[in-house]
Amino acid sequence: MIRSKFTRHLRDDQTGATLTEFGLVAPILILMIMGIFDLAHTQYTTSLVNGALQKAGRDLTLETAGSQESTIDGYVISQISNVVPSTATIELNKLSHFDFEDIGEEEEYDDINLNGVCDNNEVFIDANRNGQWDADRGEEGIGGARDAVLYTAIVTYPRVFPMYGLAGLSQEVQVTASTVLRNQPYDQQDTSVESGNCL
Repeated sequence: MIRSKFTRHLRDDQTGATLTEFGLVAPILILMIMGIFDLAHTQYTTSLVNGALQKAGRDLTLETAGSQESTIDGYVISQISNVVPSTATIELNKLSHFDFEDIGEEEEYDDINLNGVCDNNEVFIDANRNGQWDADRGEEGIGGARDAVLYTAIVTYPRVFPMYGLAGLSQEVQVTASTVLRNQPYDQQDTSVESGNCL
């Protein structure tokens, strides 16, 4: 009789139920909140990198860009550094092309053996004049008059919120942004090309 009364009392007692329920829900709730903050930070960083690159890209197309290149790069790095951890790596790449249609295109070559690879001493057009065949014909730097410049920033940093392991995400975030603009026609465009042989 006493035992059944105690068992009934224990069964009907709801003291601490809220704490137990919160203990079950809290990990998921905290993971979701941190995930939202992490996503928002990544989106904000992406937006800021794109904005900084757009401004830098416009400045790089001016005739005086050659003397201001390091200042322009410094501006981009300082803007990005304001929102990413100090351990972030910021890589800036500039490739100049003769025209917009050349961006991302490989250097042309005479594929004699039809294997889709530039090899066996096949002749290629060395568009970027670096002495070797490249999968991207762009020349490093901002180029000259009328050149189309692809300016890319690659930002890698550790996640700000420590939830990546629980959510199955990588520890690092990589944000990549690019802009393409044409240099001002302040001079005649360099049209010279060279040829070489593939290894």
